[in-house]
Amino acid sequence: MTASQTIKKRVWLTFGSRRMVETPALWRMARKFPDVSFDIRQASVTAEIGIMAVLLEGPQVQAAMAFLQEQGVTVEPIEKSVVEG
Repeated sequence: MTASQTIKKRVWLTFGSRRMVETPALWRMARKFPDVSFDIRQASVTAEIGIMAVLLEGPQVQAAMAFLQEQGVTVEPIEKSVVEG
């Protein structure tokens, strides 16, 4: 994989219900897209809601984000400074 093929995206992942919090959506994404790595930079998870700041990296990041959305996860871009700050 060359640098031009690698995509990096910083996103908020929101798991908006108890059912979603208990679903292994990131694990499923990692199994389906083994070339996409994820780095959880920040997380707040309760029994009812989960919110994570995640750095996704790899050639299939867009497809991986679409897969997460299909699983019911809300995926929103975040500012670079929010993750690094």
